[in-house]
Amino acid sequence: MWIPTEHEKYGVVLASFRGTVQHGLSLEIGDTVQILEKCEGWYRGFVLKNPNAKGIFPLSYIHLKNANIKNKGQFETVIPTEDSVITEMTSTLRDWGTMWKQLYVKNEGDLFHRLWHVMNEILDLRRQVLVGHLTHDRMKDVKQHITARLDWGNEQLCLDLVPRKEFSMVDPDEISVTELYKLMEHRHRKKDTPLPASTHHLFVQMKSLMSSNLGEELEVYFSIYDSKENRPISERFFVRLNKNGLPKSPEKTERQCTLFVDLGSSDLRKDVYITVHIIRIGRMGAGEKKNVSNVQYRRPFGCAVISIADLLTGDSKDDHILKVYTCNTESEWYQIHENIIKKVNARYNLTGSNTGLAVSLQLLHGDIEQIRREYMVLFTRGVAITKKLGFSDIIMPGEMRNDLYVTLEKGEFEKGGKSVARNVEITVFLLDCDGQVLKNYVSAGSGEPAGDEFHSFVLYHNNSPRWAEQIKLPIPVDRFRGSHVRFEFRHCSTKEKGEKKLFGFSFVPLMQEDGRTLPDGTHELIVHKCEENANLQESARYLKLPFSKGNLPGNNQAVKTTKESFWITSFLCSSKLTQNGDMLDLLKWRAHPDRITDSLSKLKEIDGSEIVKFLQDTLDTLFGILDENSQRYGLKVFDSLVHIINLLQDSKFQHFKPVMDTYIESHFAGALSYRDLIKVLKWYVDRIIEAEHQEHIQQVLKATEYIFKYIIQSRRLFSLATGGQNEEEFRCCVHELFMSIRFFLSQESKVASPITQTQAVFLKTFPAVYCELLKIFNVREVANFVRETLGSLPVIAHADCPLEAVKLQCIAKTVESQLYTNPDSRCILLPVVLHHLQMHLQEQKDLVMCARILSSMFSLIRKDGTTEVSISEEVDLIVESLLGVLLRTILEITNRPQPAGTALRLQFQDVTGEFVACLLALLRQMTDKHYQQLLESFSNKDDLRDFLLQIFTVFRILIRPEMFPKDWTVMRLVTNNVIITTVLYLSDALRKNFLNDHFDYKVWDSYFYLSVIFINQPCLQLETFSPSKKKKVLEKYGDMRVMMGCEIFSMWQNLGEHKLNFIPAMIGPFLEVTLVPQPDLRNVMIPIFHDMMDWEQRRSGSFKQVEAKLIDKLDSLMSEGKGDETYRELFNSILLKKIERETWRESGISLIATVTRLMERLLDYRDCMKVGEVDGKKIGCTVSLLNFYKTELNKEEMYIRYIHKLYDLHLKAQNYTEAAYTLLLYDELLEWSDRPLREFLNYPMQTEWQRKEYLHLTIIQNFDRGKCWENGIILCRELADQYETYYDYRNLSKMRMMEASLYDKIMDQQRLEPEFFRVGFYGKKFPFFLRNKEFVCRGHDYERLEAFQQRMLNEFPHAIAMQHVNQPDETIFQAEAQYLQIYAVGPIPESQDVLQRDGVPDNIKSFYKVNHIWRFRYDRPFHKGTKDKENEFKSLWVERTTLTLVQSLPGISRWFEVEKRELIEMSPLENAIEVIENKNLQLRTLITQCQARQMQNINPLTMCLNGVIDAAVNGGLARYQEAFFVKDYIINHPEDGEKIGRLRELMFEQAHILEYGLAVHEKFVPQDMRPLHKKLVDQFHLMKSSLGIQDFPAYVRASPVHFTNGSPRICRNSVPNAISPDGARVIARRSPLSYPAVNRYSSSSLSSQASNEVSNITGQSESSDEVFNMQPSPSTSSLSSTHSASPNVTSSAPSSARVCFSGSPLLSDKHKHSRENACLSPRDRPCSAVYPNPQDPTQRMITHQIGENSLPRSDPNLSTPEKVVNPTPSSWSLDSGKEANTQFSETVGKLVSPPVPPRPQHQGSPARNMRPLSPVPTPRSPQKTSIQSFTPSPTECQSSGLVSNSPVLSGSYSSGISSLSRCSVSETSGTEAQPSEHMLTTSTSSGSDELTRRENKTPPPYSVYERTNSRRPVPLPHSLSVPVSSDPPALPPKPHQLRSGKLESEGRRASEQGPRPRPLPRKVSQL
Repeated sequence: MWIPTEHEKYGVVLASFRGTVQHGLSLEIGDTVQILEKCEGWYRGFVLKNPNAKGIFPLSYIHLKNANIKNKGQFETVIPTEDSVITEMTSTLRDWGTMWKQLYVKNEGDLFHRLWHVMNEILDLRRQVLVGHLTHDRMKDVKQHITARLDWGNEQLCLDLVPRKEFSMVDPDEISVTELYKLMEHRHRKKDTPLPASTHHLFVQMKSLMSSNLGEELEVYFSIYDSKENRPISERFFVRLNKNGLPKSPEKTERQCTLFVDLGSSDLRKDVYITVHIIRIGRMGAGEKKNVSNVQYRRPFGCAVISIADLLTGDSKDDHILKVYTCNTESEWYQIHENIIKKVNARYNLTGSNTGLAVSLQLLHGDIEQIRREYMVLFTRGVAITKKLGFSDIIMPGEMRNDLYVTLEKGEFEKGGKSVARNVEITVFLLDCDGQVLKNYVSAGSGEPAGDEFHSFVLYHNNSPRWAEQIKLPIPVDRFRGSHVRFEFRHCSTKEKGEKKLFGFSFVPLMQEDGRTLPDGTHELIVHKCEENANLQESARYLKLPFSKGNLPGNNQAVKTTKESFWITSFLCSSKLTQNGDMLDLLKWRAHPDRITDSLSKLKEIDGSEIVKFLQDTLDTLFGILDENSQRYGLKVFDSLVHIINLLQDSKFQHFKPVMDTYIESHFAGALSYRDLIKVLKWYVDRIIEAEHQEHIQQVLKATEYIFKYIIQSRRLFSLATGGQNEEEFRCCVHELFMSIRFFLSQESKVASPITQTQAVFLKTFPAVYCELLKIFNVREVANFVRETLGSLPVIAHADCPLEAVKLQCIAKTVESQLYTNPDSRCILLPVVLHHLQMHLQEQKDLVMCARILSSMFSLIRKDGTTEVSISEEVDLIVESLLGVLLRTILEITNRPQPAGTALRLQFQDVTGEFVACLLALLRQMTDKHYQQLLESFSNKDDLRDFLLQIFTVFRILIRPEMFPKDWTVMRLVTNNVIITTVLYLSDALRKNFLNDHFDYKVWDSYFYLSVIFINQPCLQLETFSPSKKKKVLEKYGDMRVMMGCEIFSMWQNLGEHKLNFIPAMIGPFLEVTLVPQPDLRNVMIPIFHDMMDWEQRRSGSFKQVEAKLIDKLDSLMSEGKGDETYRELFNSILLKKIERETWRESGISLIATVTRLMERLLDYRDCMKVGEVDGKKIGCTVSLLNFYKTELNKEEMYIRYIHKLYDLHLKAQNYTEAAYTLLLYDELLEWSDRPLREFLNYPMQTEWQRKEYLHLTIIQNFDRGKCWENGIILCRELADQYETYYDYRNLSKMRMMEASLYDKIMDQQRLEPEFFRVGFYGKKFPFFLRNKEFVCRGHDYERLEAFQQRMLNEFPHAIAMQHVNQPDETIFQAEAQYLQIYAVGPIPESQDVLQRDGVPDNIKSFYKVNHIWRFRYDRPFHKGTKDKENEFKSLWVERTTLTLVQSLPGISRWFEVEKRELIEMSPLENAIEVIENKNLQLRTLITQCQARQMQNINPLTMCLNGVIDAAVNGGLARYQEAFFVKDYIINHPEDGEKIGRLRELMFEQAHILEYGLAVHEKFVPQDMRPLHKKLVDQFHLMKSSLGIQDFPAYVRASPVHFTNGSPRICRNSVPNAISPDGARVIARRSPLSYPAVNRYSSSSLSSQASNEVSNITGQSESSDEVFNMQPSPSTSSLSSTHSASPNVTSSAPSSARVCFSGSPLLSDKHKHSRENACLSPRDRPCSAVYPNPQDPTQRMITHQIGENSLPRSDPNLSTPEKVVNPTPSSWSLDSGKEANTQFSETVGKLVSPPVPPRPQHQGSPARNMRPLSPVPTPRSPQKTSIQSFTPSPTECQSSGLVSNSPVLSGSYSSGISSLSRCSVSETSGTEAQPSEHMLTTSTSSGSDELTRRENKTPPPYSVYERTNSRRPVPLPHSLSVPVSSDPPALPPKPHQLRSGKLESEGRRASEQGPRPRPLPRKVSQL
């Protein structure tokens, strides 16, 4: 049975548990669990990070921990009872763990590794804390380390700043907001700016001396020298070097390293240097021989100098090599360092070019204890401490020093009977009072231990030597009295013995008889002569002698006049001894009572350091004198006491204040002193007003604090001694004193008057007195003293009065004092404090101090655990006094311009933050009662309105992101909690006071605006938080967004009819709120839109405003990343449900549907625009959205914005043609007018004309880059017309040149023809704009099916490629997956007239074949009925699918959706006709190219002839005969009679073409291929016989084979009416000939049956000479195909068009493998004789051309010189050129020459009157044409050149050929070039039908090609249309029009000839 647990509530998982049992909960090691129940070794509970999933887990897997339980029961929460630092550490490390892994994924390796180290370090420290064996201090250090590392990691990972107190996290509810702000700011500041250190230390390490002339030991002395004062400021550091220049004791680091300590900031100057003096130990002369003397002398060697400032700039850790200098004359040695510093070059030079001193120098900053902690290694290894001369800047009370520094300055000596000067050496000894030498008290410097004596260096032959050598004598205080220093002078001989002879001595006592020490300064000592053997051991004998010339008695002239003297300088640094006689006189006042007054007067002149040395003794002396005779000495003692107290205010001695405090507490014994002190103090205060000089009084008032300390302590001592006598008298005295103080404070005077300054001085010290008064008076008494004193201050304040600032400082200290913390005193002090604060805040003065005071006040209110009543009263007072002024202050300082200076700005921000914290603290303390009182306090509604507006504005400011630093989430959450609480209170006031008759829009608007920005704050978006952070916030505050949302809804419902005021203004803000991903908030807020629609419907009968605003805002908000699919569904469902019963339900549903559809597109757009998405998807999505804005919403500005977004995408993807078409959409919206346009996107302010001109130029540039030059030409022309209108000939010239260059590019540059692919996107997982739709896509250059398919699969990596081409069923449409169906399709060109025209270069034709394509075709062969195994052609049908797009390609996208799909079936007979017709066309083309010498070799023709003839011989054409010419077929299919005739004609025509082709082949065949040619001729005869052709029929024979231009052309026009009109009608049905010959069999992965069917119609030979097969288009390649064809094989021919034979149904066994190949694209099949070399351009050309119903043309792959254009109008002439009709030839010549687009006859926008025509002149109908009919069919001829022997046959043949030409342009194919909408009705009926048919289509919004196309009319402004021409220009004939109906006689046509008028100007969309 499961039992709820009592104590087992919280635990940690010890091992992972998979949860495989029933109801099992899976656990990971380290998870924390909360336990609910237990049962027989199992627990039930949940993991804390996922409380919703509950389950069971084994008891043994859990380690239990102690925990506190809150809210026991169903909703209990568990808090572990462990150290808060441990808790924080654990949760933080969990959060870091997740983010740490993300760092690895993001490749942020550096931070990844650093964080890993820190995490490990924290875990180690955590273990130490958990073990619990640490000492208190060590625990503190560890916690400090932990928190420092936690803060570092949080900062690096951009997590929140954690407020802490003593390492523990602070609960914001436990402290006041002001305190929380201070903690946050302190941590923030600490992170920002470390305080500069005031103390510095110099670390020096001696490395070596590098020199070539060493060989003697050296002594090196370092010291710090102040060149400004010309004196050293530190002791010397002394290092001994061996003969190699290295330290003598390398193992003892303290002998080579030192720390020059206690350098002040003032010492780090340029003129402070490190000086290094080097002394050698050895012979007198550096070059003397070794055997001269064995005695060692100290001799000068060299000196080096470096400035301390150099260490501040450079990298101080580097080693320094110092140059070593020596002086030119030894006598200058004492000042060599000064000469080097001053650069007196004449007095020194380098010791050697390679001499250098290697030292390591480093400046360390901070106090010595900090340095010890940070550089522990330094001190553990050992380092010598080198002190400053004298005390440091700050003297510490416990510091003990007693050092005497003696500098040997100079000497004056006589020659002593010698001819040369002496070599003098001094030996220094320290002796005690008994004459014994004191051992180890003579030190040459730190670094080396002190010795018994010191030897100076020797200067060679110098009787006036100057040494300037400093030594230190660290003598104990107790041995100072009676000690003296003796200096012995010896002459050092340089002779062989090298002896040192004593010739004199000097001495100096260290202390005088009266106890004073040797005064600091220079002393001239007497040199007493003596001999070497003189007995100096008995010091008593010479101590009686005089020692100094300065203190000799006047009568001792003999000694005075002696020439020999010796000078020393002494300096004592002692904390116990004094050299000051006045000090000693004062301390010994009892010995000389008469000198007391004098001594007290002189006290002020004594140096402060002397006084603090004897502080206690001095104070005892003063109070002793006061007790002795207070009447006489009271004032003097008081002044002396004031002097000493103020001395301790100095920063140098401030550390002695505790010494004085201790003295007062423990040693002070003046029980009667208080009377005198009060009396004298009152006397001074009373004199303030009359006194002329206030300086002394100000000094007295500065010392008020300590004077009161003495008064109070004295009174306490008196009370203790007397049992509390004279209490009343004391109180009376204090009251009188305060009366005097209040009187002087109440005096008003001028700003800078001395009294004002005195008042300021008193106020500064006054708060320090409170604590002392509290020792005797009770709290209320002291509070009254303070209140009355502060209340007495003058009210009127001058603007710049210093007293005001001081007054506030005094109040601040009062509020921070112990007195104010007591509630009893606080209620007395608060009114006066608030009074002063209010005055200052109203004046906006001293805001920093006001903020400080307020912060302290609110901190106390929160801390205080007193009764609610007292706090409530205080809050009442503060609200009444300060709330309004606080709001105004915040508004004022946030609206001020920010100061320029950084420091000022920081201070400014601090003030803002502190005031905000104060406001929040106040609002948090307010209860219902306070709000009620506040709202009742407003006398009228205007005041309340102003207050509400003010507080709402302030709240909006508080919500600003910049209000607090980014990582202050804790502070932001507290702020929001306070705001929402306050808003809930104030919303009642809003409802009660500002509704109905008193409605105030501004207040309500402010309220709603605040609510909206509150909900949208980043810090409240819990979805972005980590799970743990989200959980904490929800537990503490709940989801504040939902609370505010409910409040908004409630307030909205209260508005009633006033809602109309907020429609449509609040739609955007409310929409933004609903986009917040919080389901509850959405459910609350979305219904408001229904309400808005309802009210708008009532007001205006529709809700257009609501719709417009919703749509506008949706775009901007969703582009910012707001909203999701869930929101779209919720929006739709909630609103649809709401409007079910409304009368306006239909229009409502329409609006909701529109908005929902827009959301779908915007969400898709946002998803596609993510980084990493492919460009194709982005472009498709943008096009979808663009169309939506244009067609459904009609939002022009949004439409234009997305045009430019799409344009940028195209440019990025290098889709220049699409970019041009896209920009053209904007161009079309503009006119050539001077209307000014505003600045928009990246366009400046300009006229419409200028912008349109700029757009035109940009579009032309893009068309040029995209090789779409024909489109660019038309824009050039339009722009040129504009320039011509304005007579801007300069630009006109440029534009014409640009146009010309585009023509050149058309003719000279090669263009690749892209492939087109049909793509179906099926399944619900595709984006909305693709879902279950099919598109046709224009491939990239060189891109074939396999590459395209792979690209699509890469773009949609989750898609499944469908392996068939059948239309998918409904299950695929509804599947939760992605399916792609891809196959190639063939374009059906619109501009057939250009393609069929004879003589038009391929470069021009290639453009029209693949541009402006609306329709695409795909063929699939199949067998219908029973398949005849003997002859498969009998049942081989073709299924032909035609796809019509919404827009033509290319356009604004590389793909467009399929709008219409048509499917027809072609019979076997129609199929056969088409196959043979295409083969004939291919043959003609190759023969023409061969004749025109356009082929580099004859191989293509050879292979084609070989293929056709061989297939025919082996039964190809015979199979057609068997299938369709047999009696059974003719009887069963009587309707196919004409088609059978047509097939027969084509077969005979093929035989004729072959015969002519063989003739041409014979002419050009090379010698080595002659045998093959002979074989072909033989086989041709066999073929003829197999066809039953013994000779050609009459209509064939009538055309001789040897024509002048060698082109076999059969006449048609010579026959009047050889074929009945029915023939044309047959063709007009779904005949195979009614299709252009650009069909393709596209079967993607056909089934095996389909493969067999195709292979059965394919004959293929493996011989080296021939391969014949029916080749499907590239689309027949299976999806799995991986090969890609040669890039130039861009044929758009259908399968049938690629058959290289007339049809061979019989396949030999060796050809059976072609069954598989038939389903592959050409590039997948084996190459053979037809395509021996796929790379050969001529071979590529064949495949390129055979599929086109066009005239023979030049190969696009050949360069211009190779393209030979025939001079004759037609390359297939059956007659001599001489017999040709000249008129006709000229006309045809004009027609087939490259088109020159005509100049427009009038101005107009390119959007006017546009038709889909090529740049050639538009043909008119044959009935109205003024020139002879001309048909560019390959089998036509000029009628004048024909022999009409057989009219019937000739006409029949003609009609067949006519059909062939017509096949591309029949009306059923939909490819006819339709007339303009303005053409007259004289067009042919078929053209009119076409026009009518096309106008029934819905227009897509745009395309350059079809802007005003009759196919897709777009309404345009009247100004954009072109006036209708009354007489349209002549149009050249269309081939199908020449063929339709009965053809008129040749004579009639000749009579109608006339000049051809110029056509209408065409526009861009007519391209």
